[in-house]
Amino acid sequence: MLRVLVKDRGRGLQGVSGQGVAGRVRVVIAEDSVLLREGLTRLLTDLGHEVVAGVGDGEALVETVAGLAGEGALPDVVVADVRMPPTHTDEGVRAAVRLRKEHPGLGVLVLSQYVEEQYATELLAGSTRGVGYLLKDRVAEVREFVDAVVRVAGGGTALDPEVVQQLLGRSRQQDVLANLTPREREVLGLMAEGRTNSAIAKALVVSDGAVEKHISNIFLKLGLSPSDGDHRRVLAVLTYLKS
Repeated sequence: MLRVLVKDRGRGLQGVSGQGVAGRVRVVIAEDSVLLREGLTRLLTDLGHEVVAGVGDGEALVETVAGLAGEGALPDVVVADVRMPPTHTDEGVRAAVRLRKEHPGLGVLVLSQYVEEQYATELLAGSTRGVGYLLKDRVAEVREFVDAVVRVAGGGTALDPEVVQQLLGRSRQQDVLANLTPREREVLGLMAEGRTNSAIAKALVVSDGAVEKHISNIFLKLGLSPSDGDHRRVLAVLTYLKS
């Protein structure tokens, strides 16, 4: 069983988009392990957030969110395990995908014990606004996990670096990315992890201006025009993930 409250190791995940939610975030947790569910609830409430419901399977999650929406009290974000009863296969992610369709303003953060490419791709198949996919080990890094919950609640994106690496491993030889230089691919990979320009510059030991130039070149080569506005960053990441 995961230990939820442990020392933060300080490795950050930063949002691809979205400004986050100021103040308290309202959360529904879907996790069949009562111990982990209670641990997540305690963690979030201790840090000033509100867990409005906790359920143990995908069907209950959908019903609970529907009930809250009917009362005009839709939560800001759902945190759901990928695998839940009765079959422990894909109930959680199927519920998450359904909720994203039925409640477009609802943030969805899924947790998985392992990198599951099919589930991650399915979750990211639509808009990447307000979506996250983290490995359960990330829950042990308290600050990162809570930051991810808040970011997704505010419409941002939180992707675990290990998930990104596995998803992108298949795409590096695709024609859509053939025109990118190795450095541009590296920058786009870091963007896909959810890092800001400053964080990318720090990781690559280059200036912020150099990163901005690489990102402009990436947008140009992927055919993303300035008319796409702030969504270009998300579109670039989604192109990388889907290619």
